[in-house]
Amino acid sequence: MTLWNGVLPFYPQPHHPAGFNIPLLIIIAVFLALGASFLLILPGIRGHSRWFWLVRVLLSLFIGAEIVAVHFSTEWSVGSINTTTSYKAFSSERVRADVGLHVGLDGINITLTGTPVLQLNETIDYNEQFTWRFGENYELEYSGALEKGLPDPVLYLAEKFTPSSPCGLYRQYRLAGHYASAMLWVALCFWILSNALLTMPAPFYGGLALLVTGAFALFSVFAFASISSVPLCPIHLGTSALTTHYGVAFWITLATGTLCLLLGGAVVTLHYTWPSALRTFLDHSVKDCGGQANGDSSLVLNNPLHEQFGVSYLTATTNL
Repeated sequence: MTLWNGVLPFYPQPHHPAGFNIPLLIIIAVFLALGASFLLILPGIRGHSRWFWLVRVLLSLFIGAEIVAVHFSTEWSVGSINTTTSYKAFSSERVRADVGLHVGLDGINITLTGTPVLQLNETIDYNEQFTWRFGENYELEYSGALEKGLPDPVLYLAEKFTPSSPCGLYRQYRLAGHYASAMLWVALCFWILSNALLTMPAPFYGGLALLVTGAFALFSVFAFASISSVPLCPIHLGTSALTTHYGVAFWITLATGTLCLLLGGAVVTLHYTWPSALRTFLDHSVKDCGGQANGDSSLVLNNPLHEQFGVSYLTATTNL
């Protein structure tokens, strides 16, 4: 007991905050490193282009980081209560604790934290992850939790999501998570494509790629929201009922999809209505955008040779 700081000897695993795991930390660190690297080279960009590049890069990094990070978040659907409940099986002892349920795209996270943490001569601070991604067996993980002898509230919530549960939550949440994850990976591919196109003289197609990115991000939100049609089984812990609502990951994905639609729509609209402003924002020259191929006379008028030789140069060019 003393060796594990008050935690039962058969439960030596380290605890991690719900919804904040190692893959999520790695993704955030990678995108923060990319953002910091760009800020270091930002002073080397001259003129007003510096601020245009700042907005473009930071917005793009935010969109990419969000699309990848929400895959590993358990904050798509959340619920928590503070209640007095039984603690162990075959025992009449009860504890006061905060019970949390966090649903992600590939599983659920269940937390149990005593208030206070030290009760019944034990440290009540549990955080358990149960996954249903491809290659994982939810039933096997649940059986392992039973063998560990985890507290009743954790086992009770985990049992609600088993395939054999009459609630039917496992199939609906698992399918919704798989479809939402697939949509987000497609959105990530089009986000990469949009960045490549916007750095080339093809802003129109970059805007279209951004529109598709936003559309698939919203499709993932709608796929996960399909679980709202499933009647949630009543979850009672002690005298309190646990209810869930959409979490941070759900709403930030919705906001990111909407942002991509607005940005993509703005690029496409400016391409037809105000192309010079779009070229300025994207830091493209007229030549890069095909002005010479379209016979733009401004190229001739702005040519340094024309300034040197005057009308004779223009006449010679016309005769040729």
